Amino acid sequence: MNIGEIQQILDLHKCCYELIAQDKPILSAADAKQYYPIEKAAPMLVLQSEKGLLGCIVSFQHGKLNFDELKRQFGFIQLKLADRKVIKEETGYDIGTIPLAGLGLDCIFDKKLLKHDFVFGCTGNERLTLKIKPADLLRVNVIIGQFE
Repeated sequence: MNIGEIQQILDLHKCCYELIAQDKPILSAADAKQYYPIEKAAPMLVLQSEKGLLGCIVSFQHGKLNFDELKRQFGFIQLKLADRKVIKEETGYDIGTIPLAGLGLDCIFDKKLLKHDFVFGCTGNERLTLKIKPADLLRVNVIIGQFE
């Protein structure tokens, strides 16, 4: 999915968002600080379960995910970070560019994001960042559950 298609999804759902252009890709938290408050970063992780791939929209402030707790909460037998090659093959995106909207996977959502007015994440284009209200992410993605 290209950025135009992602914008169409966001516009269709009447999301409050902005695309922020960068001179260079954001490859680390230090890079991100030049463009937005890092505590509002919301990476889209891709997890692998026995049922297939799953998106995980998580707060940068969350720290390490507790996979045992997530398995228990959402009824998975197996759950881990997906392999980068599998992610690329299945979604078309490289790690570090996985968009917050338009991924096409069921997702779980970190409730900590809801305390922010806006959050920031990838668009599929390494030189564009999406600034969006976290509640809008709940509407444009297929959220199968929320966690803390």
